[in-house]
Amino acid sequence: MKLLHIDSSPLGSASISRELSRKVVAQWTATQPATRVEYLDLAVDAPSHLDMDSLGFRLGIEAPQLTTAQKQENAVSEKLVSQFLAADVVVIGAPMYNFSVPSQLKAWIDRIAQAGRTFRYTASGPEGLAKGKTVIVVSTRGGLYAGLPGEVMDHQESYLKTVFGFLGITDIRFVRAEGVAMGDQAKSNALAAADVEIRAQLGQAANEAKASIAA
Repeated sequence: MKLLHIDSSPLGSASISRELSRKVVAQWTATQPATRVEYLDLAVDAPSHLDMDSLGFRLGIEAPQLTTAQKQENAVSEKLVSQFLAADVVVIGAPMYNFSVPSQLKAWIDRIAQAGRTFRYTASGPEGLAKGKTVIVVSTRGGLYAGLPGEVMDHQESYLKTVFGFLGITDIRFVRAEGVAMGDQAKSNALAAADVEIRAQLGQAANEAKASIAA
């Protein structure tokens, strides 16, 4: 089993999403010791945002017509989508920035959302091609967005659920730490709640993974 661990916060050791994503990976590997972990730090090694060079994989340009820059960007996109497709489990540290995800994470998603690789269009509509994966999102927020009225401003979890669902992934789990900017007690409560959720989510996910392998 292969696990892809992704962090997107630029805050380094001060990042709550990084702290919690490490706990998720540690919990997973404790229950699945044969898991091979690959790490991607998007704050350090983020792909560039899509432009006329990096859009090459979507434009269908024949190889001889590609510029040097387009070939280089295509290689980046190929590396990222291959890494994603090879993973059985993807753990993503995703802090909420301005009601959505960090731009580094969005840039990564734009590279892996490739027609013919992770989805395709059919006569009956789009079909996801990245089926069978488990995605665990560590969702950290300064305020409270679960439930009304805050959920109308949440374009973080709704976006991630939509895009990974579009790629064919049905097992999408969220570990939340909410209200981490609302004072020390609120932060402490949020981290404690996240720890409980990690144990619950990972226990369930690991048991399902074992059952799948046994089958």
